[in-house]
Amino acid sequence: MTPISWLGCSMCGTDNRYEAMALTKPNQQLRRDLKEAAALLKWAGVDLYVVSKRMMVDGDEQGAMELMKIAMSFQLTEDKLVGYADDVRAGAITRAKAV
Repeated sequence: MTPISWLGCSMCGTDNRYEAMALTKPNQQLRRDLKEAAALLKWAGVDLYVVSKRMMVDGDEQGAMELMKIAMSFQLTEDKLVGYADDVRAGAITRAKAV
């Protein structure tokens, strides 16, 4: 049986495996900011994709393809930001104090 501390909630984005490693407040905020930016890019990409599909139906294939390229670039950047947030959680990236 898996110990409860190793269980995470996939629906709410929590993963208790890293709970023992407490993050500093600045690093917690950095991780939240990265995850928020990633989520915004995800939904903007979804919206662009939906609009591009409508444009395709209306016959504007070139415009639709351009929007799809932008949506795909959003997805790639989202994946990078999520990776950076994971690195913050693992302690590989930390926020330095402002000078």
